[in-house]
Amino acid sequence: MSKKEERELRKWLNSPAHNHREDVVTLFEYLMAGQHLYEEKFLEKERVFSRIFSNEPYDDAKLRQSMHFLLKSVEEFLIYQEQQSDEVRARMALASVFRKRKLDRAFTKAIKAVEVQQEKANYRNEQYLRNEYLLQLEKYSFYDGKKRTTEMNLQEVSDALDLTFVADKLRQGCLMIAHQSVYKAQYNIGLLEYIIEYVDRQKLMLHHPAIAVYFYGYKAITDESGKQYFENLRQEIQKHRTSFPKSELRDIYLMAVNYCIRQANKFNDSELIREAFRLYRQGLENEILLENGVVSPFTFRNAVGAALRLKEYDWVEHFIHQYKKALPHDYRESFFLHSLARLNFEKGDYGSAMQLLAQTDFDDTLINLNAKSMLLKIYYELDEYDALESLLESMRAYLKRKQLMGAYRSNYHNFIRFTRKLVRINPFDDKEKSALKSEIINASPLTEKDWLLEQVTAL
Repeated sequence: MSKKEERELRKWLNSPAHNHREDVVTLFEYLMAGQHLYEEKFLEKERVFSRIFSNEPYDDAKLRQSMHFLLKSVEEFLIYQEQQSDEVRARMALASVFRKRKLDRAFTKAIKAVEVQQEKANYRNEQYLRNEYLLQLEKYSFYDGKKRTTEMNLQEVSDALDLTFVADKLRQGCLMIAHQSVYKAQYNIGLLEYIIEYVDRQKLMLHHPAIAVYFYGYKAITDESGKQYFENLRQEIQKHRTSFPKSELRDIYLMAVNYCIRQANKFNDSELIREAFRLYRQGLENEILLENGVVSPFTFRNAVGAALRLKEYDWVEHFIHQYKKALPHDYRESFFLHSLARLNFEKGDYGSAMQLLAQTDFDDTLINLNAKSMLLKIYYELDEYDALESLLESMRAYLKRKQLMGAYRSNYHNFIRFTRKLVRINPFDDKEKSALKSEIINASPLTEKDWLLEQVTAL
């Protein structure tokens, strides 16, 4: 909890409207003091009991009862906080109470306040559209309780429901397709194809950021002419960055980045790598890609990868040191060392790269494979063929043991296969070299395509 939340919870627990048990307040104050929540010795039951019920013999049932009531009070406080975080929804609940109590004048005043608040809302995401639907539904419920001959807002209810459903379904479709491309999962997209066709016909829907962003995102990922849709997506992101909360904007940025990386790997397109790098920089500088000051290890790794492909060495070195502390503690040292090793490798300092790689074991499967790939390239370029052969075999066995997602498994299998061919090829046979070159060019997925082609050319 933040300090502000802690203060608010303290007031909540001390209010007889929410809690009337003194032992609950005492337990809360004990837990929040010093390091009591973080050190085991302070959480021993007998010790806690003696602080709450001094001079009483230890009673486990009594302590568990205090814990139970504190937990319930905290949960109720969190529910209240969540409800109050959406002011439109909170005010609408009040209007609903007035409607149910037949207080027409109070309802009319409250619903007007909701409309003003809705118009002033900071974001124009799916939640905004959903609130508009609930607002229209609340007004309809009020009218419906009057005469049947009264003019109804049924069209507004229907339109708002359409917008909410379309926005929600498009977002869900983007999440499904993104997950499907990485994990071994096959999802039934349901009505999504009809929604796509409907939005294609009803272009006015694209005036809503919550629909346009996910429509263009989905089309970019799934359509053969995706580049134009991606350009539309990029424009929508720039135009409507303030229309989404940071948590959702982070997902939108990563959707755009993932499109760039996938297409760049597929077509060896450096412009898309530059676009991914630009999105990473913008997302980090504006703290869009940070969550409570923490950067995801995968975002950290991928930002370094995109920058290295563009030879932005100064930026990478600055980034690695600047954002090291922003990594989750469990990943911090390994991702930091691995990224430094990648930087040294790309700069041609193989000795420093090998030294850094030897300093840690990489628990993350993809980081481990990337580290092995780096060593593999170093051994090849230093003509250490015995070490290279041994590493190729250990990588093959590692891939066999690990449950790795389809695209990643295929990528590393391809890299091992082509490196073996590279080692065994006759360097004086132009026909054989030309055939290998064509194979590498046509292989997909293969992130090390450029390096392999460079080595074939250098034979």
